[in-house]
Amino acid sequence: MQTMNFYDRYAAYRDGGFSRRVRSVSDGEVRRVLDKHTLSPDDYLSLLSPAAMPHLERMARKSHALTVAHFGRTMVLYTPLYLSNFCTNHCLYCGFSRNNRIVRRQLTLAEVETEARAIAATGLKHVLILTGDAPDIAGVDYIASCCKVLSRYFPAIGMEIYALSQADYARLIEAGVDSLTIYQETYNEALYGRLHPKGPKRDYRFRLDAPERACRAGMRAVNVGALLGLDDWQRDAFFTGLHAGYLQERYPQAEISVSLPRMRPHVGGYQPGCIVEDRHIVQAMTALRLFMPRVGITISTRESARFRDRLLPLGVTRMSAGSCTAVGGRTDRTDSTGQFDISDERSAPEMVDMLRRAGWQPVFKDWQSLGG
Repeated sequence: MQTMNFYDRYAAYRDGGFSRRVRSVSDGEVRRVLDKHTLSPDDYLSLLSPAAMPHLERMARKSHALTVAHFGRTMVLYTPLYLSNFCTNHCLYCGFSRNNRIVRRQLTLAEVETEARAIAATGLKHVLILTGDAPDIAGVDYIASCCKVLSRYFPAIGMEIYALSQADYARLIEAGVDSLTIYQETYNEALYGRLHPKGPKRDYRFRLDAPERACRAGMRAVNVGALLGLDDWQRDAFFTGLHAGYLQERYPQAEISVSLPRMRPHVGGYQPGCIVEDRHIVQAMTALRLFMPRVGITISTRESARFRDRLLPLGVTRMSAGSCTAVGGRTDRTDSTGQFDISDERSAPEMVDMLRRAGWQPVFKDWQSLGG
């Protein structure tokens, strides 16, 4: 008997008339869901519906209470480190797309160490490494070598790179990687194909199953998400939560979290298929928290400083600080194009000051391997 995977669960809702269902939710249904303690996927869908918009204040209060109950008034801080922007994909919405004429760079191991020293000097202990999708250039061997350098400076190394096999995930875990972030970009399978006309990323199923392969390989933490704005935000927010719920249920030993990135300007200028307003981000975040009280929620510097500060009490557990989306951009002034424009440019010390003034405890290190 074949074991069910997430695609089976996805297909059941995809083929069930999602758009009709989300728009047929009544005010009474939303009220009943808000009186419940444990929510089903259908309840989660109700909280993402237009009918839930008038109830955002109540959703926010419940979301805040659940977040404090499960995570306390703490906020884990991390920063991204771009190792390479070479890419073989033709993603229509990405600044690193092969079609875009940008300066391509890849850090040497010496440059990785220089960047690591600069980040470590700010006090940050969690780093997220990123590359384009070019395995022949920034392959697993290269990434493993970078991790060996970075492990001298950081107890926690996450990665946001192209989808890998289970064996390659296991190899990078051995090299020091402890968490994976991977966005499906959009869960709309037909749209996904149009957005990725060429390149290895075109394989929808291989990318969709990557978080589960990482969990099977022993990854400590896995973070999923969709790039909100590529498709109807409610659909992508729903399937992101459904995906996270599947992973949390199937792999209770892994720390499962969700990111809610919204499209930002970038080289190439792809226009979003859906305008995602601030209130939509609030609705997506609070609905997710009510559906999954123990899930981590990340808000990156794609959002403005003012908006991130307002989101702080509504369910966020992780925030980036001192971000730079250009390869070697912290220590080398060589012209290097970032993947997208950063909206919140605050440094790590500035983020720490903001959090403390707001009554939250900034966390630089929230775990340590037994070998560390």
